[in-house]
Amino acid sequence: MSDTQTLIENRPPSVATLFLERVASTPDAEAYRYPVPAASGQGPDEWKSLSWAQAAERVHAIAAGLIELGVQPEQRVALASSTRIDWILADLGIMCAGAATTTIYPQTNADESAFILSDSESRVLIAEDATQLAKAVEKRGELPALTHVVVIDPAGVESGDFVLTLTELEARGAARLEKDPELIKERVGAITRDQLATLIYTSGTTGRPKGVRLPHDNWAYMAKAIAATGLISGEDVQYLWLPLAHVFGKVLTSGQIEVGHVTAVDGRVDKIIENLPVVKPTYMAAVPRIFEKVYNGVAAKARAGGGAKYKIFQWAAEVGREYAKATQDNFRRTGVASAPFGLSAKHKVADTLVFAKIREAFGGNLRACVSGSAALAPEIGYFFAGAGIHILEGYGLTESSAASFVNPGEAYRTGTVGKPLPGTEVRIADDGEILLRGPGIMEGYHGLPEKTAEVLEADGWFHTGDIGELSPDGYLRITDRKKDLIKTSGGKYIAPAEVEGQFKAVCPYVSNILVHGADRNFCTALIALDEVSILEWAKENGLEGKPYAEVVAAPATVSMVEGYVKQLNEGLQRWQTIKKFRLLPRDLDVEHGEITPSLKLKRPVVEREYKHLIDEMYAGSREA
Repeated sequence: MSDTQTLIENRPPSVATLFLERVASTPDAEAYRYPVPAASGQGPDEWKSLSWAQAAERVHAIAAGLIELGVQPEQRVALASSTRIDWILADLGIMCAGAATTTIYPQTNADESAFILSDSESRVLIAEDATQLAKAVEKRGELPALTHVVVIDPAGVESGDFVLTLTELEARGAARLEKDPELIKERVGAITRDQLATLIYTSGTTGRPKGVRLPHDNWAYMAKAIAATGLISGEDVQYLWLPLAHVFGKVLTSGQIEVGHVTAVDGRVDKIIENLPVVKPTYMAAVPRIFEKVYNGVAAKARAGGGAKYKIFQWAAEVGREYAKATQDNFRRTGVASAPFGLSAKHKVADTLVFAKIREAFGGNLRACVSGSAALAPEIGYFFAGAGIHILEGYGLTESSAASFVNPGEAYRTGTVGKPLPGTEVRIADDGEILLRGPGIMEGYHGLPEKTAEVLEADGWFHTGDIGELSPDGYLRITDRKKDLIKTSGGKYIAPAEVEGQFKAVCPYVSNILVHGADRNFCTALIALDEVSILEWAKENGLEGKPYAEVVAAPATVSMVEGYVKQLNEGLQRWQTIKKFRLLPRDLDVEHGEITPSLKLKRPVVEREYKHLIDEMYAGSREA
């Protein structure tokens, strides 16, 4: 048996055990950093640290406090909060109590929150603030299993029999531990591999959310498999902003416990640019939308700087992409990431003029980023690779505990999601669907045996619903969602995500795009522009001071975007080309239900909401 296999096979029975082992191993090492308002009340946030021992003190108090509230093993405790240090500590506390965490996005409305709380039969809700509390209070009559709400931020909240603060919960737990110091050790020791650890409701792009049951063994496997890749070490500093209610964010906490590195936690997306130079992370995980926004922002800023500056940017971007492709190709053939002398010389100039500034904006220490949750346009991946920021694309689903594939360090290949994690099996079905099997696959959907049977075979193979292809040496490329493939009325199949990704690499002003064409004789697109970038463009094009809706409706804007659509079409097959498009009066967002909290497009929702624009584009055509 190899060292990697031994590492994975000898995994502990639970995340809680893994955590206690980490605390015992490196109690005084720094575990977490988190921001707090400046003591003066003015200026930037101050960053504080918790050692593993300090984190454990709070985790144990939370766990004991929940036990004081009557929470039993495998009972659910819901967590409705943005990403913050308290989320991580509460989640660990829930698991150390032997209970299971039900995750709820803070953006979830009262009706859907009530559905999740009811379906999961959650006994306790840990709510971020008065806003999250109000949702539970509004629906309390529909939640007979819910006995308490614990509020993290107590502002505007009155404690009582039903409501208490996190500080009060921890105080109760600390008092219980004084009487029973072995309580947590006993609870953790009783946890089995197949005991439920997490219940994550898929935000989904269609239909009612399903609760994905992830036992402790899923997370223990993930922790060991991530460590086995060698991509991260105990010396790393991770910047964690992803929603922890999503499986992608959640898996990063397990990997950190196993490896023992520092994680800086702040889920405020609007603070990322400000925080990166302060935290100076060595690695960070993100969704493609973040890299697209950074790329579009850099391109738009260069364009606004004038013709010469924009030409330098365009030249540097092209050199960077060419350099990235050359070094990856050479590494594949020879094991050395090198490029021809002339190209290397040009890249050195491009690095001085453009790329060094981009790296500095990321904090200057970034070794690599992991990208997941959706496809990253290869041209954007190559751009960042050329800039010295290696984006290691990965792949997984909520049902597979997030990480099933990831690109391996220096041997990464842009446009692929890499190789399977150790212990994960993969095969491609006859219709191109990706099937997975291994210790990361879910137990099933909560209370939905029929739905479980639709995707999970008796022998353990899970049907992902994604289409892909494997290279001879095991790299996976995702081509599209099985259900999202478009078949035109002419019988041609089109992967809309591939076309949409290419457009995001071409147009620096796009925020979201939906390609439509199922059962039609040509493809059309609904395009939403990035508000910050397009309003900057408006200043230079006679539209300064106009609101977003007026800017996107202006003929000059439509004409500008049309140029990028033509540029896109030049690289597509005839049947893939976008014949018509419409600019949307606002960007797509989570609040309107058009994208998921993990920033995936909800196609049916968008197509239904903008049906009038789609019908307008096909009106008068031969199919109308």
